[in-house]
Amino acid sequence: METQTFEIDSSRYERCINASKRIRWDIDEDVIRGREFDLSQKFLPDGLTLVNEMPFLSDDERRLMSQVQGRTYANIFGLVERFINAKVLEISRDHWLGDQSALEALIRFSDEELKHQELFRRIEKLTAKDMPEGYVCAADPNDVAAAVLSKSTWAVLGLTCHIELFTQDHYRQSIEPEDNLSPLFKDVFLYHWREESQHAILDELEWRREHAGMTEKQRDEAVDDLIELVGAVDGILQLQADADTNYFVSICGRPFTADEVARLHTAVLKAYRWQYIVSGVQNPRFGEVLSDLTTEAQMARINAGLAPVLQ
Repeated sequence: METQTFEIDSSRYERCINASKRIRWDIDEDVIRGREFDLSQKFLPDGLTLVNEMPFLSDDERRLMSQVQGRTYANIFGLVERFINAKVLEISRDHWLGDQSALEALIRFSDEELKHQELFRRIEKLTAKDMPEGYVCAADPNDVAAAVLSKSTWAVLGLTCHIELFTQDHYRQSIEPEDNLSPLFKDVFLYHWREESQHAILDELEWRREHAGMTEKQRDEAVDDLIELVGAVDGILQLQADADTNYFVSICGRPFTADEVARLHTAVLKAYRWQYIVSGVQNPRFGEVLSDLTTEAQMARINAGLAPVLQ
C-alpha cells in the first residue's frame, strides 16, 4: 500500500490544548518551592532501581543506590527531551498553514519540553550540591540529539511515544504509591507526569499522520531506524551503568569484591534497561499503536532486534 490520506481530528488536538492550559505549572512556585533534597530518603522506588537484586547491600547502601539512579533518571529525561523538542518544532511546520489547533498543541508541547529540560538541569544542580563529587553523565545531549534526528521522523516519533508512555507508567505504578521517597524528587515527577500525559497523545497523532504519508519502502526503512535507535539507547545505558556503578562504589565508604562490583553493574544495567526500554515496550498502548503501523514481518524484525535487551 502506498501513501494514504490522513484526516486531522482537530478535537483531539484541542483537548490537549485545554489540558495544557488547565495543568500549567511553574518550576519554582509549584515544584521546587525553595526546597532541597532530603538524602535520608530514597529518590527512586525499588521497583525501578531493582535493588532487590543487590542483596549484599545494606539499607543505607540501597538508599544511596536509589539516589545515584535517581540522579541519572532525571538526567536522562533531560537528555531525551533535547531531541524530542527539536522534532516537535520540526513537525509543527507541517501545520503552519494548516490546522491551527494542531499547531498550537505542538507549540505548547515544545514550550513544556523546554521547561522540563530546565527543570532537570535545576535538579542536577541541587543533587550535585549535596552528593559527593565524581558523578558523570556519560552522554552529551546535543550529540545524542544529532544522532537521533538523523533517523526518519517515523522512527523518532515511535521512540518518543514509547518514552512518554513509560514515563506515565513509572509515576503511576511505582513513584506515586511509594511513601519513603524524597518529597521534592516525588514532586518533580508528579508535575512532569501531568504534562507528559497529553504529550503521549500528540506523539501518537503525529506518528500516525507521518505514517500515512509514507510509502511502503519508506515505512520498512523506518522500522530499521527504530531498531537502530533502541540499540543506540541501550548503548547509552551501558555507558551510564558503567559510570554509575563506579561512582557508587567510590562513594559508598567500604570496599567491594570484584564479584560484587560485577553483580552491581549487571543489576544497574538491568534496571536501566527496564526503566528506559523494557517498561515502554510492555506498555499496552505502545504495543497497539506499533502493531497498527507495522506488518507482521516488520514486527518480527523489531522483536528480534529487542530480544537481547528484553532477555
